[in-house]
Amino acid sequence: MILYDKLWQTLKEKNISQYKLIKTYHISTGQLDRLRKNGNVSTYTLNQLCEILDCDIFDIIEYKKDK
Repeated sequence: MILYDKLWQTLKEKNISQYKLIKTYHISTGQLDRLRKNGNVSTYTLNQLCEILDCDIFDIIEYKKDK
């Protein structure tokens, strides 16, 4: 299972709000909702987030095996 919990911490560390992602970087509210719910997100969106946050993919996602 892919989790996006690290994204919210990275956003906080980089001082970028969800509002700024929407208004400045044009990340859709639908994409943010899917990220909040650990839903399906395109690699395009993940790439955009890495560029915006100037971070590695593992700073925003985490893989956990189902038990």
